[in-house]
Amino acid sequence: MENQNVYQKPVTLKNILKFAVPTIAMSVFMSFYTMVDGLFVSNLIGTDALSAINLTAPIIQLVTAVSTMLATGGSAYIMRKMGEQREEEARADFTFLILVNVVVGAVMCALGYLVMGRFFGAMGLTAEVSGYCREYISRYLLFTAPVLLMNNFTLYMIASGKATLSLLCSVSGGVLNMVLDYVLIAVAGLGIGGAGIATGLGYSVTALVGLAVFSRKKNLLHFKKPSLHFGALKNAAANGCSEMATALVTGIVTMMFNWTMLRYVGEDGVAAVTIITYVLMFASSLYAGYSYGVAPMLSYYYGERNQKKLKKLIVLSLRVIALISLGTVAGSLLLTKPLVSVFARPDNPVYELAVTGNRICTLALLFIGFNIFASGMFTALSNGVVSAILAFSRSFVFMLLTMLTLPLFLQVNGIWLATPVAELMALLLSAGIFLKYRKRYGY
Repeated sequence: MENQNVYQKPVTLKNILKFAVPTIAMSVFMSFYTMVDGLFVSNLIGTDALSAINLTAPIIQLVTAVSTMLATGGSAYIMRKMGEQREEEARADFTFLILVNVVVGAVMCALGYLVMGRFFGAMGLTAEVSGYCREYISRYLLFTAPVLLMNNFTLYMIASGKATLSLLCSVSGGVLNMVLDYVLIAVAGLGIGGAGIATGLGYSVTALVGLAVFSRKKNLLHFKKPSLHFGALKNAAANGCSEMATALVTGIVTMMFNWTMLRYVGEDGVAAVTIITYVLMFASSLYAGYSYGVAPMLSYYYGERNQKKLKKLIVLSLRVIALISLGTVAGSLLLTKPLVSVFARPDNPVYELAVTGNRICTLALLFIGFNIFASGMFTALSNGVVSAILAFSRSFVFMLLTMLTLPLFLQVNGIWLATPVAELMALLLSAGIFLKYRKRYGY
């Protein structure tokens, strides 16, 4: 019961950051998993292999989408029950949802092996790049279940007052990934497949620690005999559908970027997109980390019907997001060339493409944080429908509109400008919905 005292403390910036800083750091390290793969692959194998990692992103995003839905939706549902003092019921549902993740992971692994041949064959890639794609994803899919468990245990550790442990797991997994990337690619000679194995083993750290932690009954959340409560699964899916939509549509948008770049520039353009995606991913991880950190607080105060704390938490959060946004924009503009040079040398045609693209795409960082927080906030408030509308509009509708129109007038620069324009449109929608629901939730 000691962990529940965390939610009884005053809502101050200091107490919010105790929740958020570990999750921000954790989210940043999680973003390093893919970035580190790209770093080692581009330098030890080449930019064709780097392109392959981006081309496999839609399959990886499908796995991420399902795990994110179960993790964010499930944690919001479970913590709302904890706030309502239905603790034993919450723990039984928690155990059931974790078992669902294991089963879903096994099914997705099998399906991935069935479809990957046709998926890459339909892209019209060179034999070398296609081979890289198959080799990388075939190793990654072996760890589908640990990936799902990692995403879930990360949020449940935070929700149960163990944000520091969650951070340590993420850091340990990230360090292991870095070490194994070098060992398996450069020393063992496993090529791009070694990068896939390194990523999977890095994810497995949090999965294994989570199984051990939640087996102990002294924790606020712990395993107990599950009940086949499919209503819990339905609620988790409904609450987390917006986050699932965001991750799923990210894969679709990535395919759109890749196909458009292949049309205008070729495989060098795909490599440039990959580099810029890493920069945006790193910045977005700051916003996502903060949103994950405060989500259990939002859910708890909502379940407790404490509108005063809820309002203060949201106001302070918007200020924090604004500061992070300004910092990431300044950092991205100042460090554009050093960041790009880590992945591509200045004499490589990919370099100039990525430098120009990053300077334009950086504008999106002014808006992304508010959009991520708005969607996460409504998920935490158990309003999955509104959250889904925000996420789907931002990630798909607006991106589809900008990707189909801007390149027709601005060519390659139109591709880079698509993301900032789409995020601005999403911000306007988020602001409108935020104001619409103020009275309902009392913020």
